[in-house]
Amino acid sequence: MTNATTTQIIHGYRAARLTADERTAQLIRRPWTRRERMVVLHGFFGRLCIAVEPVLCCVMFLALTIGALIVRTDPQHPDDHNLVVLSPIFGLGVVACVVYAVGVMLAPTRALLQTLRPIFIVDGYVRYRGPDHDSPADSNGYVAVLTEDRRIACEWATLGEVPLSAHTAPAICEFSEYGGVHRVDGRPTGVLPDTIARLGIGVVKRRDIIS
Repeated sequence: MTNATTTQIIHGYRAARLTADERTAQLIRRPWTRRERMVVLHGFFGRLCIAVEPVLCCVMFLALTIGALIVRTDPQHPDDHNLVVLSPIFGLGVVACVVYAVGVMLAPTRALLQTLRPIFIVDGYVRYRGPDHDSPADSNGYVAVLTEDRRIACEWATLGEVPLSAHTAPAICEFSEYGGVHRVDGRPTGVLPDTIARLGIGVVKRRDIIS
């Protein structure tokens, strides 16, 4: 008879929060509709129009930087390499414009890529809770979609000044991992409006979206 080492196994354990792979494998999902994608595309192209300005400025500063390095001297003062001194300044302008353009396009690009992921549908619960010590500075709490066995399908920080009160209610929710909760019991939350101004330019009243 040999000595055997036994390992205690806890049966029936389930993680309280679903991973991305578990969401894909276990939850009902649907693709984005053409109308939903068009809303995201309008917002993307609207931001792209704004990003044209820093891109043009970047091209101008880049041309000035290269020109200063090529010309190197002022024809009126051939003994002084005064123009080359300006090239680092123009170079900083190039870097600043690139950072600005990336900052403008980062969020809409992530939103556009999110349309390649499914929209999940959960017949479970929607839960609200107040902020905690890990909350962002401008957050007033969290909203989460729970499965029928009360596991967290996904959770997002919310923005606002008044802290959310703890509340859980049964609901059929549609959500995307990046955007948040799109619909609760068939009613839109305003995260993804049904309509948007052309190129995202203009005002669409949130009150009209969720009414």
